[in-house]
Amino acid sequence: MSIPHRKIFSYILLGVALVGVIFVITSTVHAQRMKAEGISLSELYQPDPNLAAQALDSLNANSSGGGEDLLPPDPFQDQCLHCHILGEETRLWTPFIRWATFGTIALVFVFAVYQNASVWGNRKPWVPIVTRVSEWLDARYQTQEFLSTFLKKPVPIWATRWWYCLGGITAFLFVVQGITGVLLAFYYIPTPEEAYASIQFIESQVLFGASIRAIHHWSANGMVIMCFAHLLRVFIMGAFKPPRELNWSSGVLLLLFTLAFGLTGYLLPWDQRAYWASTVATEIAGAFPHIGELILVMLRVGWNVTGETLSRFYAMHILVLPVMIIAVMGLHFIMVRRQGVTQPL
Repeated sequence: MSIPHRKIFSYILLGVALVGVIFVITSTVHAQRMKAEGISLSELYQPDPNLAAQALDSLNANSSGGGEDLLPPDPFQDQCLHCHILGEETRLWTPFIRWATFGTIALVFVFAVYQNASVWGNRKPWVPIVTRVSEWLDARYQTQEFLSTFLKKPVPIWATRWWYCLGGITAFLFVVQGITGVLLAFYYIPTPEEAYASIQFIESQVLFGASIRAIHHWSANGMVIMCFAHLLRVFIMGAFKPPRELNWSSGVLLLLFTLAFGLTGYLLPWDQRAYWASTVATEIAGAFPHIGELILVMLRVGWNVTGETLSRFYAMHILVLPVMIIAVMGLHFIMVRRQGVTQPL
């Protein structure tokens, strides 16, 4: 015999009602006992004038130079407001850890109750939520047939060697760059007056700020190295030949975008090294025949590296280049998936 969900919720409401009735009964019994003993609630919570006079005497004694131990203790302050109001940096993670721990336990408990109630009510094995969502989407949009061509394609044994994973490592480092870049963008200020100071604040004041910036820095270098290594492997093995010309062209374009990421990101600390390195790099771009001066003015927003240059490099670094590189990476992966991995020489 199956139990409908409405009855389950009725039982839950009945339990809550019983707890409320028990609370009312115990409160009434306690009030009757206090009344029998001659204790009134108004007398219980009425302030004692003698205690107020003693507190006033204590404060007067402290103001005259004595009785430091008679000061009342500091009131409790919410830990969440310490860093924003008082500037303190102690126990900042305590509320988050407390809510995360007990919230997770509560969610697990609620999910377990729902899972067991579903099994008892339907008399059927439990179907995971992910499976239900995928079946719901597939019934409406036929996604399984479309995704199976990309996700269920077998990989040859010879394609599992480490030099075939250089492109995947490059893509992984790009994901790391995106995550750490978003975290850094929370504190970075792209203005000439605040850029360097915000970098120092990230390095010295933000929790794990120096580590996140170091990961962002070294993964950028690793992304450039892995991209070069991947194109070198493709060139040595002849994977640029027909019918893979567009794969090679998109890969070269991705390398140029990666170098552009490095160029625009190098100026963001706004120190002496970043300033003069960006000056030299834009001068090299300005030496391009016929259109070099146009490129130079477009990059610098003028003839010199100024605050407008910093603003433009920041916009290109976090907005323009990510959109372009994600689009080209998607096309690159689709072409590789459709044509497969080229066989070794």
